[in-house]
Amino acid sequence: MFRPPAEADSLILQVDQGCPYNRCTFCGMYRRVPYRRQTLPAIQLMIAAEARRAPDTRRVFLADGDVMRRPFDELQAILLLLNKHFPALARVNLYATGGAIQSKSDAELQSLRELKLHTLYLGLESGDEATLQAVRKGETAAGMIEGGRRAQANGLRVSVMILLGLGGKIRSQEHARATAIALNAMQPRLLSALRVVPVPGTELQADVTAGRFLPVTERQTVEELRLMVQGLTLTNTVFRANHSSNVIPLEARLPRDQARLLAQLDRLLASGHLDAESPGEQPLWL
Repeated sequence: MFRPPAEADSLILQVDQGCPYNRCTFCGMYRRVPYRRQTLPAIQLMIAAEARRAPDTRRVFLADGDVMRRPFDELQAILLLLNKHFPALARVNLYATGGAIQSKSDAELQSLRELKLHTLYLGLESGDEATLQAVRKGETAAGMIEGGRRAQANGLRVSVMILLGLGGKIRSQEHARATAIALNAMQPRLLSALRVVPVPGTELQADVTAGRFLPVTERQTVEELRLMVQGLTLTNTVFRANHSSNVIPLEARLPRDQARLLAQLDRLLASGHLDAESPGEQPLWL
């Protein structure tokens, strides 16, 4: 089971298993997990059991991938059950795709928010359409931007994830610039940057092995991030790059800390400590 770092203290309810799309070339999260939606009666039993165990629960995360893809009436029913069984409930968070958000009307999004749906974790990955097509993301940048904008316009908070190095050496600059443009259009409240790591068993790993995908070096990863940060015109966003895949942990509030963040990246680039020949040390876990 996977969950965002911020959900470490949340009650995690696995209402779905796997991912309904599960074809991104870089993602190995649910590769061996057949997608299955739990039935509402099964979810009701699960929630009732957890309520007996932890009746004071305030935060819930609904797993697995893209729970937002469920029909509105099912999401509404799940949220009603959570509100009924957890009197102290403050927020419910989940993974969402742009297409899943777009499948809901404004009235439906508002209704879900009133039932304490709070944060949608959206994997933008890149704002570069060519990169998204190459990794078989299954969504367009324009569609994800519109989904994020609509969610926020209807009271939901969107936490966006982007993947440094996803365009490889060939499209590194295009990936950085287009991603900054997409983020500016979306204006997410939360932004996380991770570094793409070829996971064994994925098509991306096979492409790296065959020489079809040229990973950026450790230094190019930082250059890509700097170019992206330089192009941002965000008005109220918390930015984090503290995942184990990142070269160094970073945190900032934008736009307030943008100059400081750029200076920090400049010092890192000038330090001579970055590997300019290879991706450098890769994390043992993701």
